[in-house]
Amino acid sequence: MLIFGILSNGESVLTYLHAPSALITFGGALASTLTSTSLTDFLNGIKSIRLVFKVSEMNTSEMIKSIIDLSNVARKEGLLSLEEAAADLEEPFLKKGILLIVDGTDPDLVRAIMETELESIEARHKSVTGFWDTLGTMGPAWGMIGTLVGLVSMLNHMEDAGAIGPAMAVALITTLYGSLLANWMCIPISSKLKENNALEMQQKEIMIEGLLSIQAGENPRVIEEKLKSFLSPKDREADEGEEAGGEE
Repeated sequence: MLIFGILSNGESVLTYLHAPSALITFGGALASTLTSTSLTDFLNGIKSIRLVFKVSEMNTSEMIKSIIDLSNVARKEGLLSLEEAAADLEEPFLKKGILLIVDGTDPDLVRAIMETELESIEARHKSVTGFWDTLGTMGPAWGMIGTLVGLVSMLNHMEDAGAIGPAMAVALITTLYGSLLANWMCIPISSKLKENNALEMQQKEIMIEGLLSIQAGENPRVIEEKLKSFLSPKDREADEGEEAGGEE
């Protein structure tokens, strides 16, 4: 849409490409972000951009069904039978919880271990989203710094009318670059990563509640209703519709 807006005014996109402005804005923003964090976290933040395009393979409804299947196995064959079932699971968090239960770990200790790992995962996620939040803050700030540089250059060459235009262009393009960095890239990426984190945290909380319910020997139907309380009404209705269709 930006390119369309430029072209619709009869301008060339090349007019908006300015190396010194890009160096001030993008270089300054990246350098400031690097200064505010460790090199490892900085590189992890850069790499995390690929996560925006990665679709979660785990469906919450499907995961609940998997837990119910495990509860049925445990109810019929005992908790020790879950060890064999855990071998086929791809989710390491769920597999770890099952193995703790099979080993006879106290329920309170199981919850404490699982929640500690949950907090650790969320802390790592926050470190990544924090990178994009910081970069999104630095972009407009360095755009403003570039604007001030351009204005100073313009004022220093007021006697030369031909130099005023290029200096003003630097002043305005750096502000444009800073806004683009923040609103076109950093804020959307941060929002997407936060959304992905919220979904993963919800799924892992469901796993914890499901595993502890299985360990307590609760009825699979009760466990199902408990876990479905995490879903939105729309998702619950969708699940009920699928079940009704399957019964038919």
